[in-house]
Formats: sequence, structure tokens, C-alpha cells
Amino acid sequence: MSREMKRREFLKIVGISTAATAAVAACTSKKGILSNESGSSEPQGDMTYREAPDGSPVSLLGYGMMRLPMLVGDGTNQEINQDMVNQEVDYAIAHGINYFDSSPAYVQGKSEQSLSIALSKYDRSQYNVATKLSNFSDRTKEGSIKMYKDSFVNLGVDVIDFYLLHGIGSIADFEGRFHENGMVEYLMNEKSLGHIRNLGFSIHSDKETFDYMMGIHDSGEAHWDFVQIQMNYVDWNHASEHGFRSVAASYMYDELVRRGIRIVIMEPLLGGSLASVNEHIDYELKRREPEQSVASWAFRFCGTQEGIMTVLSGMTYMEHLIDNTKTFSPLKPLSKEELDLLEKIATQYVKYNLIPCTGCSYCMPCPYGLDIPAIFAHYNKCINEGNMVEDPEDDDYKRARRAFLIGYDRSVPKLRQASHCVHCRECVSHCPQHIGIPGQMTMIDNYVEALKRNK
Repeated sequence: MSREMKRREFLKIVGISTAATAAVAACTSKKGILSNESGSSEPQGDMTYREAPDGSPVSLLGYGMMRLPMLVGDGTNQEINQDMVNQEVDYAIAHGINYFDSSPAYVQGKSEQSLSIALSKYDRSQYNVATKLSNFSDRTKEGSIKMYKDSFVNLGVDVIDFYLLHGIGSIADFEGRFHENGMVEYLMNEKSLGHIRNLGFSIHSDKETFDYMMGIHDSGEAHWDFVQIQMNYVDWNHASEHGFRSVAASYMYDELVRRGIRIVIMEPLLGGSLASVNEHIDYELKRREPEQSVASWAFRFCGTQEGIMTVLSGMTYMEHLIDNTKTFSPLKPLSKEELDLLEKIATQYVKYNLIPCTGCSYCMPCPYGLDIPAIFAHYNKCINEGNMVEDPEDDDYKRARRAFLIGYDRSVPKLRQASHCVHCRECVSHCPQHIGIPGQMTMIDNYVEALKRNK
């Protein structure tokens, strides 16, 4: 099937005839995407705010400190570009962002200190800090308490505004890391002493585990002030169709709203994949809002839901920060028609069989040097760009083959490519998306070898 036929098929699915697109066809780029010549501009209004559990204002856009700008390094021990972090935090605070999310596990353990440096010039009342008990490797009570106390020192604060049990993956995971060692009771007491303002958890799991956590809240054994969930317009109804999660984001949202628990959103862009979507989806969104980024649709989807307290974004580059700030300053909620469009797009999106990697890098470093997130990112990018043609008889095969192989070598050094995976499975237990990473590496390597054979 040609790329043009694929585009026509997609436009038919989302209810747009080819005739309706003719008027804008002349404005498309070589990839068929409407260009935005104006580029990112300054926000035209004030930041949108929602309420924290105590009624204080929280910016609807939250700053995730997991993917910080880095200086050039060897890929495993890079140094944070602190000057750039300072500039970006300055811009964020100047434009009303007051929620900053970190973790002892982020950026090789350097995220909290970097955030502290960037915030040091500001009055404590100007920002909220969120961090986590990321006790993945040492789940003892002693080790967990040390991690908790170290966060106060690293962040340079006396009170942590939002503290999370980090990345609950299963009932057994919660019991082993937080319950059996007495950490839930310990943290509840810390909250009563005023050292924690709000206590919650983040979750990458199934419906059974989520319901278990809600049962703990309902029983009074613990009180969750907020919960951080993965939500975007694909996961809203289709989480089980592109990943391991058996629970739709819409279900978690409804259950949390019913209980009055505030909601924090992670992965609104699904690891960035909803910011660089298939060109047919990109075309349709740009056709409707040519002056807005594709990413803004995903952020507006999350913000439109009234039960959301803040939407996190890991804004590595200033242009991302500016664009996202613009989207929320102020937020323009999606209409019913626009929500319906995104649901149609989500239904189509899950058919592209993307690997559900969000680029969190929890799987890194690989003991054998693979750049796992970069391998998956290139594979998904080629699916989105139509460069995954397997039949040598296809008219587009030579172009797609060349684009995949050249792009692979440019984005992933040869010694860090999928062919070097030895299936040690060291990465598997660390993946919050529960991707069968070794199997995916074999699949990608087989595909690459097939391309090399079929010249």
C-alpha cells in the first residue's frame, strides 16, 4: 500500500474526505504536515491553576525533572547542564509554574540536587516540590528512611509538599517496598508531624493493584491525598491494546474523582510519541489547529478533565517549556467534537503496534552497553514515518529500507544496537511498562538483518 493510500484510509477513518483536505494541501510540507511558520511564541495569558488538597493553587502544568538537559558525556555518566536547568526553571516560575517533580532515582541520582540549585534564589512560598520514595534496590526500613531523609537535604527544604510511594508495579511490590517494612505507617506519621504536606503514590500496574490501593484508602489504613497515574488520550480507553496495563486511565480517573483524591498526570505524551505522531495523524491535527503544536492536543486532553490537579511534562529543552506553557496559559478545554476526534485517532494509533516505551530510562544502564530507549525510539519513529516496509516488492521498499538503516546507525552507535543484547534480563524488572525487552531486541535485530540481506 502506498503512503498516499494510507493517508486517504486514515482521513476516512477520522471522518475527513480527501476533498475537504484539498484546500490545505498546498500548505503542507514534504512530509504532508502543515507547517507552523510562526514557531513558538510567548503565552498570551496567565497560567491555569487547580487546587491542592489544602486549597492552595497548583499550576496545571507541572515540571518533571526526570529528563534534564545534559552536557556531552559518555552516555552512562553524563553531567547535568545546570546553567540550562537554571534558565528553564527561571522561565517556569516567571510564567506561573509552581509544581516541580523529582526523585532520588532520576538522572543518576542528581535530579533533586539540580532542582535545589535552580530553586535556591526563590522564596519557598513560590513553589511546590514533589519527590518519591524510590526504594527499588534497598527496600529495608533503614534504607528507605535514609532515602526519605536524604531528599530533604538534597532538595534543601524542611517540608516536602508532595511525597509519593514511587512506581507501584504490583500488590507484592507495594507490600514488600512500603507495607511489610512499616514505611506506610512511618510516612503517615511524618505527615502528621508536618514534614509532608500531601502523601500519595504513583502507579504503573493493573486494575487489581489499583483497586487494592483504593481499598487501603477506603479502609483508613492509609490516606492518599493524591495519586499519580499514566494518562493520555490513548491510555484513556486503550491502555490494554498497546501495553501490559489492563486498566484504562478513564477507570482510574473516575475512581479517584469519586473519592475526592487529587490526580497528577504522568506520560501525557506517552513518552513523547504523541508529540511526533504518524504523519497522517499529524496532518489531521495541524489541519484543524495550524498554529498549535501536535503536543498541545495531548496536554489539552489531560487538562480538560476537571479532576486533574497537575499535568507533568519532562521539558528538556526551552522550546518545549515555552510551547507547553503557552498551552496552559490559559488552558483552552477541548470541545466534545475535539474529544471525539482524539478518540478516533487513539483507535487508529493502537493499530500501529508501537513498542510502549516512554523513554524513562529505568532500564539503564544496560550491563552490555545497549541504548535501549534509543533503539525503541528509532523503531517507533520509523513506524510513525512510514519507514517499516517489509516486502522487497513494495514500491516504497528501497526508500524505507535506506531511511531505517541510515537512521539507526546515526541515532544508535553500532556497539549499542539490539544485536548486542545477550538476554540477561537485567532490564526487565525495572521497566514500569513491563515490556519484554529482550524479545523486542531480538525482533528488531531480526528486522535489521532482513533489511541488510534484501538490498
